[in-house]
Amino acid sequence: MLTPKLPHADTRVDLYQALTPQWVALLEGEVNRTANLANLSAAMYAAFDWHWVGFYLVDAQRDELVLGPFQGPVACTRLHHGKGVCAAAWDSKKAQVVDNVHDFPGHIACSALSISELVMPVVVNGEVVAVLDIDSVKVSGFSQVDVDGLTAILHHLAAHWNHWE
Repeated sequence: MLTPKLPHADTRVDLYQALTPQWVALLEGEVNRTANLANLSAAMYAAFDWHWVGFYLVDAQRDELVLGPFQGPVACTRLHHGKGVCAAAWDSKKAQVVDNVHDFPGHIACSALSISELVMPVVVNGEVVAVLDIDSVKVSGFSQVDVDGLTAILHHLAAHWNHWE
C-alpha cells in the first residue's frame, strides 16, 4: 500500500479534517493492534514536520508505559508514573501540550532535539491503555488545534482497542 498524497489544506484545521478519514481508512479491516499503531504512527509522521511520533502502551503488570510502534529516532523504552510528559497524560487522562520541554518539571529527554511535545491518552472504559506521544524540534510546535485534530482518531482507536489482537 502506498502512502496517500497529502491533501491540499489552507490551514492545519483543514489538514486534520482531510487526513482523519484517511487515517481511519488505513485502520479498516486490520485487527492487529501493533500493525495499526505502526501504520498510524507512520501516516502521522509523514503528514507533519514532527521529530517523533509514536505510542507508549500501558504495561499493567509493571505499572509502566512501554515503547510501542513509532517513527523517529531511538526512544526511551519504559516510562514511570509521576515523571515526564507521557506520565502526566497517563496520570491525568488529559492531553499535555508543552511548548518547551526544558521548562517541564521532570521532563525525560529521550532525544536532545525534542523541544516541544504533545501527549494524548487513549482511554478505554475509563482507563488509559496507551498514550500518543509527538515531539517537535520547534518551540510551541503544538496547539489546541492539534489536540482537537487528533481527538477523532484517538476516539477511533479507543472504540476499536478491545477488538484488536
